[in-house]
Amino acid sequence: MTRVCLVCMGNICRSPMAETVLRRVLADHGLDDQVTVDSAGTGGWHAGMPMDERALSTLSSHGYDGSGHRARQFEARWFAERDLVLVMDADNLRALRRLAPPGAEVRLFRSFDPAAPEGAEVPDPYYGGAEGFLDVLTMVEAASEGLVKHLKERRSPQVDRACRPPLDGR
Repeated sequence: MTRVCLVCMGNICRSPMAETVLRRVLADHGLDDQVTVDSAGTGGWHAGMPMDERALSTLSSHGYDGSGHRARQFEARWFAERDLVLVMDADNLRALRRLAPPGAEVRLFRSFDPAAPEGAEVPDPYYGGAEGFLDVLTMVEAASEGLVKHLKERRSPQVDRACRPPLDGR
């Protein structure tokens, strides 16, 4: 089982949108029983609150259901329980890398979008209008597809065989 956590600032806009989309994309590719997904924020001021209404509305209008989401704050101990921590922007990347133990994989979420430039972020739509939430949805859909492709390649039998020594020890 691969465990992925998506992280933004307050866990009410970007990371819950990404969590909702990624869950659907994993199910569409038949990986929902092999990958668990959750989300959190680096700050805890929204803990326990539902997703931002604009984020929820954007998801709903595109066939996603994020209604069960409740915000929470990322805890350093979670690194031991996650294989991959994906953040929405450079500020959150720096914050989590400071907390991360050696060997923890913390990356920008958009690094999995092959069309995104290096270092691309998912911008925070909180202080803008509806178009910002639609832009975020487009970005997280592309990054989710790229992440699933990456996970499939990591799990492929060819990769598994290449990483294991032959049974006869040669």
